[in-house]
Amino acid sequence: MTSIFDPIKAGDIELANRIVMAPLTRNRSPKAVPNTLNVTYYEQRATAGLIITEATAITHQGQGYADVPGLYTSEALDGWRKVTEAVHTQGGKIVVQMWHVGRISHTSLQPNGGKPVAPSAIAAKSKTYLIGEDGTGSFADTSEPRALETEEIAGIVEDYRKAARAAIEAGFDGVEIHAANGYLIDQFLRSSANKREDTYGGSVENRARFLFEVVDAITQEIGAGRTGIRISPVTPANDVQDDDPSTLFTHVVKGLARYGLSYVHVIEGATGGDRAFADFDYAALRQAYQAAGGKAAWMANNGYDRQLAIDAIESGRADLIAFGKPFIANPDLVARLRDNAPLNQVDKDTMYGGGAKGYTDYPSLTQEAAE
Repeated sequence: MTSIFDPIKAGDIELANRIVMAPLTRNRSPKAVPNTLNVTYYEQRATAGLIITEATAITHQGQGYADVPGLYTSEALDGWRKVTEAVHTQGGKIVVQMWHVGRISHTSLQPNGGKPVAPSAIAAKSKTYLIGEDGTGSFADTSEPRALETEEIAGIVEDYRKAARAAIEAGFDGVEIHAANGYLIDQFLRSSANKREDTYGGSVENRARFLFEVVDAITQEIGAGRTGIRISPVTPANDVQDDDPSTLFTHVVKGLARYGLSYVHVIEGATGGDRAFADFDYAALRQAYQAAGGKAAWMANNGYDRQLAIDAIESGRADLIAFGKPFIANPDLVARLRDNAPLNQVDKDTMYGGGAKGYTDYPSLTQEAAE
């Protein structure tokens, strides 16, 4: 019987176990540049079968939150190179989550103070994270976006391609396309956020066009076996909904099946909330993917604990399980799951912004035993 602790090959990436560190925004990379604190944070968690980095902006335009890292300057890539080297030295594997936030941004974070871009000029009822002149972080309403012109879209697809190449050159084992949680790709997919009347709006096929153009560009640039993707069929995160998510995401996964991707990462239910939200049939979604010839590893995410994860892997319902908040508070989560040891609890006050407190100072089992 397959165990969560067994190795697996996800596309071209060999993983020591099936426990994945989910992407977790922490707002600790000033000027979008990874630093020594970030190196320590990821190095501490390198026993995960796979680390997916916090969401990382492909361009300045793609940034939506203060002090999140980027992939678009030489300084940022140098910073990431130190992270990947540290993780690899510890025997780990790491991919970068590629991010364009679309409308989930603020004019103060955009080039020249411009409006964020989106499929349609519809403001999201959502928040972003800003840091004031005094260094204090706080949440603020997102700014009103402008609709992308049709001729601009190809340039953003090219930005994804360039960022994927840069990621590989910075030492990442692969990339994850962030197509979830109400950010740009997801905004194109969802009927509530996409009211376009050109070839990128209207029908399911048109609304999925941008996603597949991005997947085409990235897989052609770095190889499908080093490319994963994250989707969230029903999450209401960042004010997105769809009239018919089952039809939409069945079309999406059938299209993804034609690529030899590393993995498909699925958020079940409402991100960070109710796993049963909207009563969506994830088993049927995976069956549709496999029936279309899809062979990528299937990664499940949202609210998994040790027993849920074990059951999902042993039953064959998933190939990989991504853990979010447990990895924040437990750098040695793999060992704790293996030993069925107690877990540290997350300090919610230090999740976003700040320094080492609540970031790199959570104790491991060995440290606790020595105290």
